[in-house]
Amino acid sequence: MMDHADDLASVQAATERLLTAVAALDNAAVTQSSRLPGWTRGHVLAHLARNADALVNVLQGRPMYVSGEARDAEIAEGAPRPLDVQLADLRESAERFRAVGAAPADWSRTVELRNGVTDRAERVPFRRWAEVELHHVDLGIGYELEDLPAAFTGREIDFLAARFDGHADVPTTTLATTDGRAWTTGGGAGGGPVAVEGTAADLLGWLAGRRDGSALAVKGGDLPALPPL
Repeated sequence: MMDHADDLASVQAATERLLTAVAALDNAAVTQSSRLPGWTRGHVLAHLARNADALVNVLQGRPMYVSGEARDAEIAEGAPRPLDVQLADLRESAERFRAVGAAPADWSRTVELRNGVTDRAERVPFRRWAEVELHHVDLGIGYELEDLPAAFTGREIDFLAARFDGHADVPTTTLATTDGRAWTTGGGAGGGPVAVEGTAADLLGWLAGRRDGSALAVKGGDLPALPPL
């Protein structure tokens, strides 16, 4: 059951954790490489701020981004800004998202994201929560997948397993965590079934493209090569 109000509160808590961690950096750290290929920490921070505004657009019925090119240009332009400017932008864009989320609305309506993807409005807060949590990890400043709230980790595995379900490039794959949770995904490619097991953090890391899966136990074939998100 999706509860957008709870998710909005979780977004706020995750944002405060992020802001506190980023405030401990300095200008030099912002220019250093993040864990995302080709992106500095400044790129990650600029993306997080612009994503908040993009999701405001979604909730207010406007296109998420003017274009893919415009999105990339805004991130590149924002990346080299000093720490104080990055922090102010993160805070202000987060507040704009919070304010829109707090306004009365029909949360059962369908909204459009990027590339023609549609979803229910009530799922947008969780999408923002995922952006904040995973990109906090991507900054490489001491917040790891193991530090993510357990409730978030389980739900993000749910989301990603559903995203790859039936994918033409992924064989039938069963996913299991060492604490007993299980999912099935893939099924569009030949081979399998492949059984993949590991900690929730390692499983999420592999599904989200943050870890190579080498810590996972695999039976029934090779670890599937997942398409990019």
